[in-house]
Amino acid sequence: MSELAEKVQQDLVEAIDNDDLVLPTLPEVALQIHKAAENPEVSVSTLSKVISRDTALSARLIKVVNSPLLRATQEVTDLHTAITRLGINYSCNLAIGLVMEQIFHARSDVVEQKMRDVWRKSLEIAGVSYALCRRYTRLKPDQAALGGLVHQIGVLPILTYAEDHYELLSDPVSLNHVIDQIHPLIGEKLLKVWDFPDKLVQVPRLYLDFRRQSAQVDYADLVQIASLYCQKDTDHPFARVDVCDVPVFRTLGIDFDDRVMCADLEETRSMFY
Repeated sequence: MSELAEKVQQDLVEAIDNDDLVLPTLPEVALQIHKAAENPEVSVSTLSKVISRDTALSARLIKVVNSPLLRATQEVTDLHTAITRLGINYSCNLAIGLVMEQIFHARSDVVEQKMRDVWRKSLEIAGVSYALCRRYTRLKPDQAALGGLVHQIGVLPILTYAEDHYELLSDPVSLNHVIDQIHPLIGEKLLKVWDFPDKLVQVPRLYLDFRRQSAQVDYADLVQIASLYCQKDTDHPFARVDVCDVPVFRTLGIDFDDRVMCADLEETRSMFY
């Protein structure tokens, strides 16, 4: 590790420990959706009103309902029907995940591009996590998708920090090293601050452990498989991981050479775009 990477890592870990690291806040509409979801009596109409304040988000939810995995015989064209089709909890989780795109913005072009890349990959991994969840488990697909959307959320505060420290921004090797080393730690802290459920809070830390053997398959396992799938045949280090040695592949009997399964996963890869 370079001296710069080591110093930055030390500074950031110290800032986390002392609660000095500036963490992004959830967008206002996400907070409103979260609040609405906490009311067990909330109606589809009330939730529609909250979500419809964000027209881009409304359009995304309608698009998700019309995606190949969820499509019904008749196309859904309005938000109320989309929420009815998905269900209240499901709609809330997907809406909170998708609206996070609003915090993936930066002042500099270099950081903006990096954030765009992270978000685009997160959308892909969310789609594949969703499909894997439906196909192989009895877990909740909306939670699996949310896990995919937030698994690299810890990268954001590091990139924001880099914008204010040019020596790090101008040294991509050190920057990438710092991101790889501490984004799981920051991601976990951020999701705790945002009051996410524990099963999702642990995703940023656990999805990178390719030796973990869960007593029961969980959302971190699904995000792990989805990450390996979305990086196969690329120059990413994940492409060099032998999936035969990853316990969850054996547990679920997943085979990346299975053409039918891969065709399904490819179809869902873009469902949240």
